Amino acid sequence: MSNHELSERKKLILKAIVEAHIEGGEPVGSKYIMQNNLLACSSATIRNEMAELEQMGYLVQPHTSAGRVPSEAGYRFYVDALVEHYAKTTREVVQINQLLRAKMDELDQILDTASRLASTMTNYTGIAIKPRSNSVTMTKFEVIPMDENNFAMVMITSGGAVKTKKVKTLQPIPDGALKTLAEIFNSELCGLGADMITLPIIMRIESEMREGAFLVNPAVKCVYEVMNEIDGGEMKLSGLNHLLKYPEYADTDQLGELLGTLESQEEILDLVSATQSDDINVLIGSESSVKVMNNSSLVFKPIKKDGRTVGYVGVLGPRRMNYKQVLEALGDIGGSIAWMIDEDRRLGDGNKKEEDDR
Repeated sequence: MSNHELSERKKLILKAIVEAHIEGGEPVGSKYIMQNNLLACSSATIRNEMAELEQMGYLVQPHTSAGRVPSEAGYRFYVDALVEHYAKTTREVVQINQLLRAKMDELDQILDTASRLASTMTNYTGIAIKPRSNSVTMTKFEVIPMDENNFAMVMITSGGAVKTKKVKTLQPIPDGALKTLAEIFNSELCGLGADMITLPIIMRIESEMREGAFLVNPAVKCVYEVMNEIDGGEMKLSGLNHLLKYPEYADTDQLGELLGTLESQEEILDLVSATQSDDINVLIGSESSVKVMNNSSLVFKPIKKDGRTVGYVGVLGPRRMNYKQVLEALGDIGGSIAWMIDEDRRLGDGNKKEEDDR
């Protein structure tokens, strides 16, 4: 539903209910809006407007006699159209820059510090993510025989790393099969990312291997494992204890499922790595593909370097999170990191120019 389909009065009422629910966690009624002078109209008018907002899908009435709480659509409208600028003090901005600059040596440290800072600033769980990029490829394969049922795969990656994986087979390895396997892998798989090693390529290799076709699947599995170890993404959490402050996570079974998903990381990494937007991303409840996050919101911002996304910083919390504060905090943190990365690049370019001039 577009902004134009809500009157200014409905927008004010929705905004007041969202922010009151964020603060108190309880249903909000017309009496609260009247007592806090949030709108200059009668209680009956406010109740009618709230009923219409409920019919439009922006509010939910948990009990017949209770007030209303925002629905996912209500939160989404609030984030997209109603959230106001959160005034950051000069002291807070300086603190952000100082904390981040102290950790600018490595990307891992930058993201880790940024997530802890986001958690501290918002009282939600901070998240630092190195995304999957499918950029790792192999430059050379060597296959070393060990005995009739075992061999070692030695792989040199595009980044210069040397990885070795042991492979056990269920049947004896044919004479000459390992040499052929190495030759075919070097011919067919060098320079390919994980997403480019497709089933037709694997089937073609199996056909070329003839009686040694059974060696192909375990060998390809080793290639995938190495690529995933190097380029599979990583997620770190800060302030996980903050979740316990909110009644939305009082159900221990649901909380356990959420913590299990966060620990395994896979679904969150898939979700974030698939994101195309360079802006702050806000996923509210079921907007996320991760089912156990239906009662949560995930807000994250990509960190760019030389036009490439090198990480994400974000927060996880209940759907009724303080979006105003979260958006501003992540905007400031992301902006500070971008400025420092650009400054380091400018200094590097300046030093290079001085060396060239000598």
